[in-house]
Amino acid sequence: TYHLIEDDDRILVGLSGGKDSLVLLHALCDFQKRSPVKFSIAALSVKITGLNTEVLQEYCAAKSINYHVIEQPIIEIIKSRGERSPCSFCANMRRGIISSWASQNNFNKLALGHSLDDAAETFFMNLLHAGRAKSFMPVAHMSRTNVTVIRPLVLATEAAIIDEAKRLELPIISSPCPFAGHTQRQTMRDLISELRKDIPDFYAKILHALENLSEAVKNHESGKF
Repeated sequence: TYHLIEDDDRILVGLSGGKDSLVLLHALCDFQKRSPVKFSIAALSVKITGLNTEVLQEYCAAKSINYHVIEQPIIEIIKSRGERSPCSFCANMRRGIISSWASQNNFNKLALGHSLDDAAETFFMNLLHAGRAKSFMPVAHMSRTNVTVIRPLVLATEAAIIDEAKRLELPIISSPCPFAGHTQRQTMRDLISELRKDIPDFYAKILHALENLSEAVKNHESGKF
């Protein structure tokens, strides 16, 4: 649908050790074996304080995936700056580090493990905190690094990803982040959980809205809207 992967793509997977990125890496490895489209895969972790990457190293070695680690004291930076939105700051910083590394090492695609839940949470965070109807796109080109971000799991719900991670017995690492569970994103997650009780097809409606919004943005940029 979104033409995320094309022939001769060099794809770098942002590997945090959580369920999303591990399911993504596993899925891409499996897809690589079956797809007529030829592409290569490597993985990179931004190692924050307390993150044990040895398990990820072993997992990637078992799958013959080139794995790299960049150490960055993001938690300490957040604390020193007194960041009010630690999740957003951390995500942007990690994405910037990974995309720059990808560009420097001749990768043209950066694969991130965002789910449909993440897209919905980001939409509501932008709407309620910034007054903008906006979320991330399945595919987006970053002009600064000339790397294209792809999100192959963006149509999958978190529940489905959790089930798959359990079925595959993936070596999920607990996040050492001290801000987990006490952020704006968690507040949005709780709000969406309440909304879903009365709106069974909540995610289908959110997906439809985001697709319409994306089309409106494209039309506007091309002078059609």
